[in-house]
Amino acid sequence: MIRYQLRCGAGHEFEGWFPGSAAFERQAAAGLLSCPHCASPDVTRALMAPAVHTGMPARQAEAAAVTPAMPAPTPPGHAPQAMPDTMLALLQKIRDTVEAECEDVGDRFAEEALGMHHGEREARGIYGSMTQEEHAELDEAGVEVHAIPWVRRADS
Repeated sequence: MIRYQLRCGAGHEFEGWFPGSAAFERQAAAGLLSCPHCASPDVTRALMAPAVHTGMPARQAEAAAVTPAMPAPTPPGHAPQAMPDTMLALLQKIRDTVEAECEDVGDRFAEEALGMHHGEREARGIYGSMTQEEHAELDEAGVEVHAIPWVRRADS
């Protein structure tokens, strides 16, 4: 997954997640993107600094040592209570896009992600589940992954 900083015609900035740059271009051309603040369909990529992984600096290592453990993931199909409607709609749109554009590798997620990171597997968009231990292994190997709240489908 690629994280882009996006900007609408009104100047609002927000993040967008895509399996690759071609997916962003397809969705933008089809008018599937909109600003979460004002619903403007005029969405472009904003300038952003590249993420360069050069190892963990001492300051980050110290911060990581005192960072509390990740909270338990939200079970599939469930979202936290009292979620604003706009956020729920955006998360449902993210889920639809991930399911349409990426491969569900289930509990093999960590294995597949590590294989792609090492060039042993074809790079592609994937989603699935992993344990906290597997997440720590991926983090240690320098594989950047992100958890997305898996809300119920919009049509359910």
